[in-house]
Amino acid sequence: MVPCPGYRPERFFNVDTGTLDSTWYHRYGFITGGGWETPDPVQQGHLANDCMDLNTENETVKRYLIDAINRYLDLGVDALRIDTLKHMSRQNVLEYVNAWKARRPGLFVFGENLVKGTGFGDLGGDNAPSSIRPWWYTRLGNDPKNPNSGGDSGLSVLDFPLFSTFRNNLSQGNFWGLREVLDRDWIYGDATQLVTFLQNHDVGPDNDWRFRYKGERSMAAAAYDLLWTIRGIPCLYYGEEIEFKKGFPQDIVGNDDKLENTGRAYFGDHLSDARLAETKQHPLFRHIQRLNLIRRRIPALQKAPMSNYDEWGSGVRFVRDYNDGESYVVVGLAIGRDHQIDVPNVRNGTYRDAVTGREVTVTNGTLSFFVRGSSAGIYVKDGPGKIGEDGAYLY
Repeated sequence: MVPCPGYRPERFFNVDTGTLDSTWYHRYGFITGGGWETPDPVQQGHLANDCMDLNTENETVKRYLIDAINRYLDLGVDALRIDTLKHMSRQNVLEYVNAWKARRPGLFVFGENLVKGTGFGDLGGDNAPSSIRPWWYTRLGNDPKNPNSGGDSGLSVLDFPLFSTFRNNLSQGNFWGLREVLDRDWIYGDATQLVTFLQNHDVGPDNDWRFRYKGERSMAAAAYDLLWTIRGIPCLYYGEEIEFKKGFPQDIVGNDDKLENTGRAYFGDHLSDARLAETKQHPLFRHIQRLNLIRRRIPALQKAPMSNYDEWGSGVRFVRDYNDGESYVVVGLAIGRDHQIDVPNVRNGTYRDAVTGREVTVTNGTLSFFVRGSSAGIYVKDGPGKIGEDGAYLY
């Protein structure tokens, strides 16, 4: 907590915000109405009666917060997540990020900037300016319609634009609509470092946004196939690997609701000595476990940009090429039904599927392979072959 003599937990309720200490707090007033999508109110206004907005531009506040996080960095923390990113200007956020990176070189920092839609700001199809949209924070330029006006800021973000497509595709058992987002990877400072997810503590992938994923298990498996093979860094919300509280609301909705009946319920029992073996046997746990094994062995799945992308509803295919062929993988995904997949314009050579172990030699620039529904073909040039054991959805 910010130092405050005579601290009282309820001290902000019914307070005259004009009397707040301007060293520590903004005096803009509360965010209301359209202010949630307007830079000045959203970055200087108070969120609620118990959540006064810190004056993060002030050197006193800055020093306090930077020093507080430095203590964790000195303990070995190697990544940070910044919540509600748009409530600070990009310039202000980067002052903090750059200070923390100077303290711990190699630190990975990403921010949460929730959007329900493409979130491309002034680039089109949005109701708010770029200056409070996710991509802006990953760049250094000053032209809201030209991401290339500046380079990579060194700050990544949660990929809400990609997530926002899931209510109309993965939750419905198809891959349609991914291209609209993936074709705009160029707008980010480094799209390979975007943090991707199916759901989190705020939102779910179904049409109402409010619930943990409640669809078929095989569709969830296909979603993880996608997230573990496309560009970005996949992130799990606790419990989704065992369908914990499947279909429950993410948070309390009514006055009589209990936390145990929401998606934020206590999960720890599933990690107890008595239940851990059961937890590890869940089909989705084992599915994700194998995807982790595969991703760990293939640098292109961790670091490379995407190319040669195509989608057709029940399938997608693409190429990940890291460092001009140093690690090269061709991926085909199927959802709902089996597919024969042909991928043109690939490097000639010998490919081995990390899922089945099948080997294919390409001499004409086209790789052809078969993929079962809700499974994947992950063909690695000069690859190691089959990685891990067959499961319910990767075989």
